[in-house]
Amino acid sequence: MTLKEYTKKRNFGVSPEPSGKTASANKHDALSYVIQKHRATALHYDFRLEWNRVLLSWAVPKGPSLDSSVKRLAMQVEDHPVDYASFEGVIPEGEYGGGAVMVWDEGTWTPESPDVNAALAKGDLKFTLHGKKLKGSWVLVRTHGWGSSSGKSWLLIKHRDQYTSTKDVTIEKPRSILSNKLLAEIARDGGGDVEKAATGDPGYKPRKAVAAKKAVAAKKTGAPSKRAKRKAAE
Repeated sequence: MTLKEYTKKRNFGVSPEPSGKTASANKHDALSYVIQKHRATALHYDFRLEWNRVLLSWAVPKGPSLDSSVKRLAMQVEDHPVDYASFEGVIPEGEYGGGAVMVWDEGTWTPESPDVNAALAKGDLKFTLHGKKLKGSWVLVRTHGWGSSSGKSWLLIKHRDQYTSTKDVTIEKPRSILSNKLLAEIARDGGGDVEKAATGDPGYKPRKAVAAKKAVAAKKTGAPSKRAKRKAAE
């Protein structure tokens, strides 16, 4: 596992992302897991599993599904540093991956495959997630269709267990587990493109829209508007 590609793609003098140092050997049994919601060129969810002192990473365009009958495309991308798991903020536009990043879920994972390296090489990694939003048994399976020639195309699938559900967890639980913010709020607070981040961000209401809604409510109840109050004062 190497962070050479990760480092090559980023300008750390501009981007607030971690600089890419490989973590020390994990002396504990717990391996970290994180999903980051990321609005770059397109909205997607970055699925990351700690292994061999880095975060193995896959971009999941539609996000994870709790429905065991649903197969989500997961494109493997470059390994990320372990400390990337806590990164939440805005990557400047024009930089690689420019856009807002949210820590959507985090926790630990346990391999179900007896030999993780062999499972990765085979393209069939089974594991259990112990996250705040995602739990239970899952599998990553390398595909043999589109993108299979590069070996980067996988499917993320939920195994049937007590955590299986037909509810869309990305809609039901859209907020950051670190800041409790929506992606557009992270973009707004970090000086990013709010309109871009708001795409696919359920629950976000621009401040102008909220103000307009309060004005309409006041009109319906007969409450005087600010303009009316000013005229009365004159």
